[in-house]
Amino acid sequence: MHILTQSKKDKMNKLSTENGVISALAIDQRGALKKMVKALGNEPTDEMISDFKMQVSKALTSYASAILLDPEYGLPAAQARDSEAGLLIAYEKTGYDATKPGRLPDLLDDWSALRIKEAGADAVKFLLYYDADENTEINHFKQVFIERLGSECVAQDIPFYLEIVTYDANIKDTSSVEFAKVKPRKVIEAMKVFAKSRYHVDVLKVEVPVNMNYVEGYGKDYVYTKDQAKAYFKEQSDATELPFIFLSAGVSTELFQKTLILANEAHSTFNGVLCGRATWKNGVAPFVEEGKDAVSSWLQTEGKENIEALNRVLHQTANSWHDKISVQ
Repeated sequence: MHILTQSKKDKMNKLSTENGVISALAIDQRGALKKMVKALGNEPTDEMISDFKMQVSKALTSYASAILLDPEYGLPAAQARDSEAGLLIAYEKTGYDATKPGRLPDLLDDWSALRIKEAGADAVKFLLYYDADENTEINHFKQVFIERLGSECVAQDIPFYLEIVTYDANIKDTSSVEFAKVKPRKVIEAMKVFAKSRYHVDVLKVEVPVNMNYVEGYGKDYVYTKDQAKAYFKEQSDATELPFIFLSAGVSTELFQKTLILANEAHSTFNGVLCGRATWKNGVAPFVEEGKDAVSSWLQTEGKENIEALNRVLHQTANSWHDKISVQ
């Protein structure tokens, strides 16, 4: 059972549905969003990135329990969100220094947990790249780093959402069959590490433990049978008593929904999602190529349907985090 202060519980409730399910929208992407714009032949400006986030926030937060934004481009979008939607703010610098080994974490220079709280956030989110089999010195650095960050959030009495994205130091392509074979262990071992109380994590935002494109019946080739995939979902769920939610990792809307259904069939006790690109990525093209009116129309139709369809699936599959916490 995870222990929360009353203040943290109140903030957690602001980020969730009445039933304790987190149906949050993620648009804290910075580098990834710029790449999407560049792929359409345009050079992204700060104003363009900020404006797209604001359009998404205006249109879709009335259908989400919360929105995750970054403080670099997302503060206008935070102001534009629905009054009932909670707010998470990302604390990490986007990306990592590829010239150094280890995908080392770093914080935004002019932000702190206090400043994130002062900006109106109900939670601090931090993204950590982690390979359970990485060099011991590198993983020690990351563990100490998260200890500091967790303690900072404790001091501000604000929930700490830790997002973990796994990799293998020796496998460049995380979409490969080779990585798919080791992914379950990577995801589950990382969860076990950061579920420990010393890190003061309140919610783990994690990948599903398999690459769904390689699950029997979900893609052309398969690495795992459906029963094996379900066993990994159950093992992941059993790895922690903390509330945990799934990230969409850029997969299609349809595949992400099928993923949640499979997790539920496996009796995973996941507590919702922080879903990004699966909801809004197809809106980037009309925004870049046709402008605000076009993206507004897309968001009010296809974007709205994406998030409402996801909510319907969550209603059938996700579990309440209320069952995993007690109040101090």
